[in-house]
Amino acid sequence: MIVDYHMHLRAEDESISHDVETVERWVEAAAARGVDEIGFTEHVYYFVETRSLWTIPYEVERCVYPIEPYVEAVLEGKSRGLPVKLGLEVDFKRGREEETRELLEPYPWDFLLGSVHYVGELAIDSEPSAVEAVGVEEAYRLYSDELAAAAGSGLFDSLSHPDLIKFRGDVLPWDWSPVLDALDGTCLEVSTAGLYKPHGRLYPEPEFLGAARERGVSITLASDAHVPQNVGRDLDRGIEHARAAGYDTVTVFEARQPRQVPLG
Repeated sequence: MIVDYHMHLRAEDESISHDVETVERWVEAAAARGVDEIGFTEHVYYFVETRSLWTIPYEVERCVYPIEPYVEAVLEGKSRGLPVKLGLEVDFKRGREEETRELLEPYPWDFLLGSVHYVGELAIDSEPSAVEAVGVEEAYRLYSDELAAAAGSGLFDSLSHPDLIKFRGDVLPWDWSPVLDALDGTCLEVSTAGLYKPHGRLYPEPEFLGAARERGVSITLASDAHVPQNVGRDLDRGIEHARAAGYDTVTVFEARQPRQVPLG
């Protein structure tokens, strides 16, 4: 089975388009690429209901959309029999775990992705850059510590692009065992999005993914598409990456309950 569990419900020009007609266009694009099921995971900071969590200008400026149209569009797609799941990409905010849980609790999520895009006020894949501010090794340390906290928070079903810290092309050997130690049923995402970033590499690195496999950590599969024409992009390479680490199943979710299905 081929699934794509990370994408943002937008129109072809990347503008916000949270309606069932847009859901249908994404499903059509997925079918054309041979993808069996897709999961929508809009960024949590776009929704006004989560406004109390955000302090960084990039997030605050985007926090203007109501969440209900998004939820209703995906649920309407499900009611029409479309192979879609309702998810969300949730930026981890240390110390705000309970507030995050309470804000998201009212909605019927199929799964939640956890992301670390910032450590404090420093950005991992935008500005102001953590790498430029504190150096590559310290940025890796800070990111790993934050990701381990996200992994152990119990908030998430999968950690998205789990070695995002290599965004600028600085790929260092690193001990990811604290992150793996903290995981308790949470998956790791195998993502092809990195192929289109400065480093041009899949997420996560082979050593990280192989260590996860040895510990019995399950995976999800993702393109991180922001336009429908990119849904399922290069998932054949993501599947090959997962198989090389020893995986032969991928996780699918329904109402936050995981199930393993054959990979590819």
